[in-house]
Amino acid sequence: MPDGVAEVLPDPGLRRGSAYALDAPGALLLALLAEPSKDGAWCGVVGIPELGAEAAHEAGVAMDRLVLVPDPGRRWLSVVAALAEVLGVIAVRPSGSVSPADANRLAPRLRDRESTMLVVGQWPRAEATLRVESSVWSGVGTGYGHLEGREATLSVTSKRYPMPRRTRLLLPGPDGRVAPVTTPASVEIPTQRRLQAVG
Repeated sequence: MPDGVAEVLPDPGLRRGSAYALDAPGALLLALLAEPSKDGAWCGVVGIPELGAEAAHEAGVAMDRLVLVPDPGRRWLSVVAALAEVLGVIAVRPSGSVSPADANRLAPRLRDRESTMLVVGQWPRAEATLRVESSVWSGVGTGYGHLEGREATLSVTSKRYPMPRRTRLLLPGPDGRVAPVTTPASVEIPTQRRLQAVG
């Protein structure tokens, strides 16, 4: 897990054979794919055509172990079930609402193959739900500049912790990666030294 995310999840990492729900695709989803990918896992992205290969590469996803299925149509559930046979982590945006029966049909396949699913949208009985509650972009002035990073509040609810657990993250930071927000401690300068520095 990226630093800062593991602390608010019910487990230190993604639990194999489980499903997690995210409110939107973006930097967080890519970060959740990148960490297992770095450890050698094959990953897949289903039904998210706007998620580009270049953005995935910049986030640290190993492109030689990434499977993209931009438009699975209405058979997305069958596509995910087939990919779960061979991929360690699958990100999917269902093409419609997901019934508990659909989730129940897929759950044994995920458990048997120890495949983890990251769902953009709602998912019945998800292990945890991750939401970006608020964010502030940096780098843009009044009519000038370019976006450099975003500081956001990540909220996580789960079966184990129904009350939200929150953390502040750079989502992404200036280097394009997810990182915890670190506020440097203020250092108090003695008054006499401060006056000498000014004088």
